[in-house]
Amino acid sequence: MELPLQFAAEVQRNVLAALVEDIGGGDLTALLTPAARRSQGSVISREAAVLAGTSWFDACFRLLDPLAAIRWHARDGDLVAAGQTLCEIVANTRALLTAERAALNFLQLLSATATATRFYVEAVAGTGACIVDTRKTLPGLRLAQKYAVTCGGGRNHRLGLYDGILIKENHIMAAGGVTAALEQARALGHGDVFIQIEVETMEQLAEALDANAGMILLDNMDLTQMRQAVGLTAGRAELEASGGVSLETVRAVAETGVDRISVGSLTKNVRAIDLSLRHNEG
Repeated sequence: MELPLQFAAEVQRNVLAALVEDIGGGDLTALLTPAARRSQGSVISREAAVLAGTSWFDACFRLLDPLAAIRWHARDGDLVAAGQTLCEIVANTRALLTAERAALNFLQLLSATATATRFYVEAVAGTGACIVDTRKTLPGLRLAQKYAVTCGGGRNHRLGLYDGILIKENHIMAAGGVTAALEQARALGHGDVFIQIEVETMEQLAEALDANAGMILLDNMDLTQMRQAVGLTAGRAELEASGGVSLETVRAVAETGVDRISVGSLTKNVRAIDLSLRHNEG
């Protein structure tokens, strides 16, 4: 899949930060190789995965060697197999050595998020529920991980506090109740962003529906409560299940009839995909 335009500037910001962090005053070990030498390399997947992060990978090398040539055999969103060659690189040897770790870090992390997302998406297939992410992302990599979620077939919740209103328990208490909180949110005049309210009981759900809430988050409800909530709502609002969802339980949650299921572990509890970059002297 193609990288959305709004993520392009984020790629450069992420990659520059990663390279500055790693290189500091210079890669001392890379000085062991001649400055003008060029080398070849290839990235091999050691396990099946959903690929994500190729733009971040490419940018790591091209910031150090603008002439680096990278040829991909798979695209973001593709399922790749163990032992598959993902791409081939020809670049200045020092640039290849220096950028390798940062480039693989991005590719391994984002592919891990995409792969985890695909597992959840496949688990709820045919139910009508979609998988969405949360703000439980690695600091500084919010947009990168949310892009990876889309590579795995999931959807993005709000990108940050600036592009959506999610009224949670503490907001409700501060505002004086569910109805008051919704009224105050609408009074802000941000008509171009969604307003979602979190409820913990059937009473709060009924109040939110009476106040014409369009999106309601069911916080840590069990399966029986979720089914009751779906029946009470009867399509009047979009329902999202949240809290304690795992790959083992997500299918049952989806079968209650909720519209969305948010899963924090997609971006918070990720295990890097095993990839290796093999070098061949040019």
